[in-house]
Amino acid sequence: MTGIDLKPADEAVSAAEAAADAAGVTVRELAGIEELNATVHLLSDIWGRTGNPPVTPELLRAFSKAGNYIGGAFDGEELVGATIAFHSTPEQHSLHSHIAGVSHDLIGRSVGFAMKLHQRAWALDRGIGIIEWTFDPLVARNAYFNIVKLGAAPVEYLPNFYGVMSDVINGDDETDRLLVRWSLKDPVVVAAAATGRVPAPALVDHVTVAVPADIEAMRLEEPELAGEWRVRVRERLTELLGAGGRIVGFDRVQGYVLETGSAEATR
Repeated sequence: MTGIDLKPADEAVSAAEAAADAAGVTVRELAGIEELNATVHLLSDIWGRTGNPPVTPELLRAFSKAGNYIGGAFDGEELVGATIAFHSTPEQHSLHSHIAGVSHDLIGRSVGFAMKLHQRAWALDRGIGIIEWTFDPLVARNAYFNIVKLGAAPVEYLPNFYGVMSDVINGDDETDRLLVRWSLKDPVVVAAAATGRVPAPALVDHVTVAVPADIEAMRLEEPELAGEWRVRVRERLTELLGAGGRIVGFDRVQGYVLETGSAEATR
């Protein structure tokens, strides 16, 4: 039986299992106080917030009891990745994926991809067709992952969404975010789940918006320059999106690719 013959939830489970095998991890739901405590410790370590963890065991316990999603990736017996999502407005039949992180030691093994595909399969099995989340538009690797590897579509620019967070990932920078919508049954998303990359979009009029290659290093070494990039990208993306442009891709060199349908694409 081919992927085309499978029901959406079955196709999603198959793709998730293949991604986990390729990453050399096991991905499953987390439950119980010990596993939830381990999740808090892992995320605190990733974000450098041991004194002020991004989530608490009590909150995760409540999320779990209420039927929300808490997933983890294991390398053997060690928890090396975690992701948390909660249900959105009932009529939307969607999840909001609040946080996801992978241990620094496993970066580059596609553990994050395996976790997102497990989250997708979990959602489809429950009749949920959309997952949304936010990410920092200056972080090039996350933009590539979300847009190119997963096929999620940026739909809204959110300036300083969380306020200043002051951790090792965000520094003291303002927390601008792009909200992306992952339509789990969309053919582009199905193809990305199977291959790890969306088909290249057919472009007519388009323009690109560059971002730094490594904004996290820049925040440590040149914080003023990082702040200038924040303002520059914010102004350009909000201008283009406000004029009806759509982010349709991300290029590692050129940055965001937007379809504009206007003469501005020649700039």
